[in-house]
Amino acid sequence: MEKIMIVEDDMKIADFLSSYIKKYGYEVTVAEDFERIMETFREVQPNLLLLDINLPRYDGYYWCRQIRKESICPVIFISARTGEMDQVMALENGGDDFITKPFHPDIVMAKIRSQMRRAYGEYANKHEERVLIQGELRFYPERLELRFKEEVAPLTKKETDIIETLLERYPRVAGRQDLLEKLWDDQAYVDENTLNVNITRVRNKFQALGIKDAVETVRGAGYRLHMTWKEEKS
Repeated sequence: MEKIMIVEDDMKIADFLSSYIKKYGYEVTVAEDFERIMETFREVQPNLLLLDINLPRYDGYYWCRQIRKESICPVIFISARTGEMDQVMALENGGDDFITKPFHPDIVMAKIRSQMRRAYGEYANKHEERVLIQGELRFYPERLELRFKEEVAPLTKKETDIIETLLERYPRVAGRQDLLEKLWDDQAYVDENTLNVNITRVRNKFQALGIKDAVETVRGAGYRLHMTWKEEKS
């Protein structure tokens, strides 16, 4: 069942949208904690997001930018703002469409169906999905997903980029500079610890799949995959 996530601080509107969309066979999650939007997004892994602009603390533009670091799922803004610049800002910050309030629910459903067709259906790009396989490990860069046997680990965009680089370079070392260039366009503003933190997160994702010591540090050079899962099998 395709999943829709709604981020709207007016609970009457959110509940109305949720009830209406569910009639068409979608699974719907309404965000309730506006401090944990990204955590909820990662838990739900929605196929499409309905996103208000005026939200507590951070606005919808901010959350759309954060989501775009991890996902390419369609984002439809729904807002009482009607200015042209607001719509431009929505698209510039990663949105796919814009609906103004008040809205007719049938318009919302038509927009949802349209975005779903473009992203996943008859109008979607039919290129063959890439998958990198090493033994029982399967890496899906376009899904932001790592699989080992029956276990699945969702990835952030940066974790995906690191794992892709390590797999492509194996058995060679992926240099720190190479990784920095792939992950950040402007390295001048990247703290030295930032790469270390992301490498630690990648190690934790392998660990969550039951794979220990997957990424080894090569002093003075960078990082290399240590394919312990293949050694254990043999």
